[in-house]
Formats: sequence, C-alpha cells, structure tokens
Amino acid sequence: MTEGSAAPQAGDDALAAAARGWLADLFAPWVQALRLQPERVSPGEAVLRLPFDARLCRVGGTVCGQALMSAADTAMVIAISAQLGEFRPMTTVTLTTSFMRAITDDDVLVTARVLKPGRTLAFGEIELASARDGRIAAHVTTTYAML
Repeated sequence: MTEGSAAPQAGDDALAAAARGWLADLFAPWVQALRLQPERVSPGEAVLRLPFDARLCRVGGTVCGQALMSAADTAMVIAISAQLGEFRPMTTVTLTTSFMRAITDDDVLVTARVLKPGRTLAFGEIELASARDGRIAAHVTTTYAML
C-alpha cells in the first residue's frame, strides 16, 4: 500500500486490514519492530496492541515511556487515516503525555480517538492501558498537521 492508497470501505475488518498494511508498508523499521497489532479499527478510532517485550522495558521491568509514546503516536496516525478512509502524509505537531502508572509484564492496549478532524489539523486523544486489567497507564493528547 502506498501514500494515498484508499482503505477498503466495507466495515471494521477492512479498516483493520488496511491498518496492517499501513503498519507494514509506511512506518519506519524501528516502529515496525514494536510489533503493533490492530485489534479494532473504525473511522476515527484505532485500538492497537503493543505486545509485551522485555527489550522495551527499563530497569525494573516496566514498559518504557519511549515505547508507549511511539505506540500512541502510531495509533493516532492509524485513527486519522481510518477517519479519512486512506493514508495521507501527516506530521505530529504536539504529543502531550501524562503517565499515571507503570505497566509491567503485560501487553498494552492503545486506544486512539480523533476528536476533531480538520482540513489542515487533526486533534485526538489516546489512552494506554494494561491489557490484563484495563487500568489506564497513560493519557495522551495530540495535534497533527496534514501535509
């Protein structure tokens, strides 16, 4: 899939398949190394799973903030693309993260929601939660410029 490629229009399963293609084809290799998995994708919303990997942990076994912020940023690009019905180039303008608790030895569910899509800017929020207990570990607000 290339820039401007249209996402299939029929249902969430088609958007999840498009998201898998975007992740495989359009993101940098280090983002692909996070092994993010689309759980659910619909227009303006994406839920990705960040599988637990000890290589993403800091001392003490907690998933590091850098991995969480990268997963949040990536999930929002998927949510915006799903809102648009296709991937279009965009860049992160702001990514403000509040960490509330650590996640240890667990997958992370990353839920991104587009709050206001616009012609030149899109605004969103992301929640990162433990897959085991659903407790929120971080809250992120974002702004993206459409290129």
